[in-house]
Amino acid sequence: MRQRTEYKSPYAAAVWSMVLPGFGQLYNKDYIIGFVLIGFEILINLYSNLNLALLYSFTGDFSQAHSVVNYRWGMFYPSLYAFSIWQAFNSAKASNAKALDRIIKRRSYYTGFFIGLVVGMDFGLFWHDLPYLNQFKVLSILDLPVFSGLTFGLLLGFLGNYLEKTIYRKKKAADQLA
Repeated sequence: MRQRTEYKSPYAAAVWSMVLPGFGQLYNKDYIIGFVLIGFEILINLYSNLNLALLYSFTGDFSQAHSVVNYRWGMFYPSLYAFSIWQAFNSAKASNAKALDRIIKRRSYYTGFFIGLVVGMDFGLFWHDLPYLNQFKVLSILDLPVFSGLTFGLLLGFLGNYLEKTIYRKKKAADQLA
């Protein structure tokens, strides 16, 4: 007798991974990868002082946020964060397709968005203290270690999603013509 797997919301899995990398995997019952991601989350947070930088950023003490964060370790966090969300979302989609006895497409979703998110967050962390940012008042928010990563991450994430959809549509149209 075949067991049916329960429906897993891909969006709920992604939100759980946004809360803490690895929680989306636990929601999907991917326990090994979930605990590995949680372990990496703790390790990177511990060595990068990311939580202290977040605390100081959100309370407005930006000079203290700059001084406590360890950017060498902080550069790992965007990759971990985006991979966790991406993997949880796609794992839930694949699990649901399997549960409905559908043919599983070898396609992943929102890959462009998450690649753009990683690149943008890394650029934001790396380039947060460029001298020209202070010359323009409107760009001064990008001089903040947390907000610059979020801003660049979201901008490049949406650009990556747009490019992925454009390329995917063109490929799909070319395949239909062939």
